[in-house]
Amino acid sequence: MLFVLAVVTIIVVIDFAMLIAFGFPDAEQQQVLFSVETLKANAPILLVGALVTVAVIALASLFKTATLRSGGGKVARDLGGTLVEADARDPLRRRLYNVVEEIALASGIPVPEIYILEQESGINAFAAGFTAADAAVAVTRGALEKLNRSELQGVIAHEFSHIFNGDMRLNIRLMGALFGILILALIGRRVLHGSYYVGRSKNSNGGAIMLLAVAVTLVGYIGLFFGRWIKSAVSRQREYLADASAVQFTREPEGIAGALKKIAVYSDASYLNAESEEVSHMLFGSGERISMFSTHPPLTERIQRIDQSFQAEDLEQLAKRIQREGKNQAERAAKQQQAGKRSAGAMFDGGNFVDEIGNPDFSRMVMAATLAASIPEQINRAAHSSEWATEVLFYCQLDKDSEVREQQLLAVAQHMGTDSESRVRGLWGAAPELACEQRLPLLEIAFPELRRRPPDYVNDVLSTVQALNEADGHTDVFEYLLANLISQHLWESANPQRVRLAGKKNLRQTQENALEVIAILASHGQTEGSAVQQAYDAGREALGTDSQTAMPQVNDWCQTLDKALPALDQLNPTGKEKLVKALLATVMADNTLVVDEMELLRVVCALIHVPLPMISGG
Repeated sequence: MLFVLAVVTIIVVIDFAMLIAFGFPDAEQQQVLFSVETLKANAPILLVGALVTVAVIALASLFKTATLRSGGGKVARDLGGTLVEADARDPLRRRLYNVVEEIALASGIPVPEIYILEQESGINAFAAGFTAADAAVAVTRGALEKLNRSELQGVIAHEFSHIFNGDMRLNIRLMGALFGILILALIGRRVLHGSYYVGRSKNSNGGAIMLLAVAVTLVGYIGLFFGRWIKSAVSRQREYLADASAVQFTREPEGIAGALKKIAVYSDASYLNAESEEVSHMLFGSGERISMFSTHPPLTERIQRIDQSFQAEDLEQLAKRIQREGKNQAERAAKQQQAGKRSAGAMFDGGNFVDEIGNPDFSRMVMAATLAASIPEQINRAAHSSEWATEVLFYCQLDKDSEVREQQLLAVAQHMGTDSESRVRGLWGAAPELACEQRLPLLEIAFPELRRRPPDYVNDVLSTVQALNEADGHTDVFEYLLANLISQHLWESANPQRVRLAGKKNLRQTQENALEVIAILASHGQTEGSAVQQAYDAGREALGTDSQTAMPQVNDWCQTLDKALPALDQLNPTGKEKLVKALLATVMADNTLVVDEMELLRVVCALIHVPLPMISGG
């Protein structure tokens, strides 16, 4: 409604200016302004003004939206961001990458691209993109230097909340739509500058052009006013939600509260030197000093919602303690480590697991950090390397049977070359006994490097993955998971605007597909017929299906999933929530979670755009 009101207001002002400038060529025939006769006599001028204005707004918005199709990295690069490589050695960059990676693994999504705004001394950050597959997280140099690990973790968890809650997708669409009404301010300034010289010339229309330039500039600030109003209306409550999610994520309110307090204390606060008008609604803190229609709630209110004992007077004391922050950092890290040890048990609880989707608890982050640390050092370094990340994917697929493995290595040589085959063979020699639960995190770590490769290279990788799957004559769960997740992530990162995270169908319309998936999941987690039936009945009951419904007979589970999952991806959010609860009831029917169940559950949920937090077997 505000956007429509903004467009209408802009059209009215433009038409008013054109009416004054060009609507009265003969002073002797002047009519009353805004009378019916005046409007009729100048209808062509008014129509042209309205059409040109709408066209400029629409084309500018479409152009901006098109430029953002390359994903969140485009937004970060436009603000001067530099990419943080996975094998970065700078301590601050390494700490940032570790924090983002831990939260991504705990959340069950690929590690997003990470950028640093090197020229920005303020404390700020943002997440941009259409989906998790093309997401990017950016932080300022000030945030890296002034925040300790706990505070940085709180800020990154805040940004991940925007990814999970759909704010990131909404924000980048809003950025494209609002560009149309904001660009008029830029056009007006240029026209006004050029019309100064026209007005000083002997051109008889110079005064009219000068008046039109002033009107366009005025209209630009009208667009700026409405743009800030719209962003404020959208952004403020989402910031409160993201703050709360960050606390739930890290289980350490002091982290994000400390970051907000430091923004309030430091003189450069969260302000950016770069032009931040377009991205102000996406930032962790305000990008510039604005009192009216600020996109963010007041800092003191955000802090008080997290720390109810906080008083504004505390900031003065905090400023005095900033110099001692370095000494306290080690103590906080030790406390966090002890908290991790205390919460390391009982990682999986089916009863509250659905509530943790998009809000993994602190135990998931401890688990992700522990699992990442358990990966053999050579393999971990290779997964973070731009040169070796592809070979890590192939390495994860190698069969323990030597004959099958040699066929797979031959396939790598045929599709990717002998250098790639030698690297895969070297990885196998360095760590031939990779634990099953380490394979999926390796995929999520290596994926960011793969999606930066050219399309032809990616197609070769997909062909190689398919050849490795077929080497032993059958497809296991991880092979199915790997091929489908790579295909999905790469396609979505290349086509972010075509991705739909939910549809409009209900479970009644897709019941047959849902029951087939439950039956497949039950058969992969159990060996005895009675146990399979028990698991299926648990899932069917959670789905709310009639008890007389017989268990479907599935002959080719891969083909059945290929058909069922696209249909289930069209479920509405309520339907997806109920389906995930039914899947969890299926795998937990015997109170045991095996690797095949865990991986199949992850791939099914990922392909219907419900990323699961990290889970463990046992």
